[in-house]
Amino acid sequence: MKNKFRALTALLCTFAVLVSSALPAGALTFKPTVRDENGELKDLRLYSECVYMINMDTGEEIVDINSDKEVPPASLTKLMTAVVMLDELGGDEDALKAKKMSAGTEAFDELYGTGASTADIQPYESVSAYDLLAANLIPSACEASNIIAVNVGGNIPRFVDMMNEKVTELGLKHTHFSCAHGLFTQQNFSSAKDIAKICEYALDNYPVFKELVNTTFYTMEPTDFHPEGTSLTSTDFMINEYTDYYYSYCRGIKTGTTEAAGRCFASYATCDGATYLTVTLGAPMEKQPEDIKKGEEDPDSLYAAEDVYYNFIDHINLYEWAFSTMVQKDFINEISEVRDVKVEYGKKLDYANLKPACGYSRMWPANIKVEEVEKIVTVKDHIVAPVEKGDVLGKMELRYNGETLTEIDLISTTKVERSPVKERMRVMKAYFESMTFKVTLACVLGGLLLYCIIVFLIAQRKYLKRVK
Repeated sequence: MKNKFRALTALLCTFAVLVSSALPAGALTFKPTVRDENGELKDLRLYSECVYMINMDTGEEIVDINSDKEVPPASLTKLMTAVVMLDELGGDEDALKAKKMSAGTEAFDELYGTGASTADIQPYESVSAYDLLAANLIPSACEASNIIAVNVGGNIPRFVDMMNEKVTELGLKHTHFSCAHGLFTQQNFSSAKDIAKICEYALDNYPVFKELVNTTFYTMEPTDFHPEGTSLTSTDFMINEYTDYYYSYCRGIKTGTTEAAGRCFASYATCDGATYLTVTLGAPMEKQPEDIKKGEEDPDSLYAAEDVYYNFIDHINLYEWAFSTMVQKDFINEISEVRDVKVEYGKKLDYANLKPACGYSRMWPANIKVEEVEKIVTVKDHIVAPVEKGDVLGKMELRYNGETLTEIDLISTTKVERSPVKERMRVMKAYFESMTFKVTLACVLGGLLLYCIIVFLIAQRKYLKRVK
């Protein structure tokens, strides 16, 4: 049993060393910038209350503004509705098209008089699961969300429980759902970061999801209620080339809008091999005063329209900044030498050379020089031979603007054997410097002094007797 325990301990220690070779100690994000009319950099104007942007290729956080704030997500709730449905039914397109669903008034009653978005699906209309998923994601149809909930969960409350179980499974810390569509706000909240995690999960696991969120126009299959099918148009203007907000690099995902939530949007975009995912929550519904003037001055601009979609403006500006500014930069080369460290009691060498255990690179704004990143090196005190190649003897911390990018182990590239002679000398030196030696020496000297005193006294006594 002891041997097994020792083996397990050794395995865990080895794993810990490997994991700690390069640990990100904090998520560094950036302030997007834009050049003004004079060519000077200034902060990019963002209208949304919460902004979260990541590089999907590396997982690095790029922009973070109130990303953990709990706010109403409006119809972005339907992203989780789609995830739970696909988890339960699977993502096979043919199987989803073959499966029929319908619901009675239990799916419609709570929506009457609310102005909820709809795909005109009627009570007891038989619709394929695929078309319901399309209606849920493309025009953001609330009745489609409820019909999915009734059929997948058995009833809406049970389906909502399934949504919250998925929240726990995905480790979402700032999300709770109370409905399948997001029209209601009581106990229905999320955060920009949590919505991004839902999007990543769906994109990574379900190609059918990726296809539908990038679909601009879709026609549902004919039914008894709609013999010619139902035409759906995406609420995502960034994938619609007929709108002022079309952005060719965008690949979809979903909008959400209520008075309480403002204009919300989750999207991802790809350009030149780089892919970014962005979630914004709480963009204003009303046209801003300064933009009213812009619309009056330029009747052909998007600001001249009755509604200005600031959520789309934020996403376009963020992607333009990221694609034009963010580049992959190397900060640490794993074959580079860092420094030498003194090694005590080495046989032939009294030093070891250190190098990083691994390299480090990340997406970085082109206008920020690599040299602005501070490299803080710390090494262990009193390094004693023997030293093997690969032994961890120190760390290097990379810091920018007071934030830690990463910590990397510094390992020895040198093998230093222990010198027996130097070791014996060390033992001797240590003994002579020890308290034991000092006490022993004091006792010996004290005894010698006492002996001398006694000898002196005896000699003096004999002398006095002779004198008498």
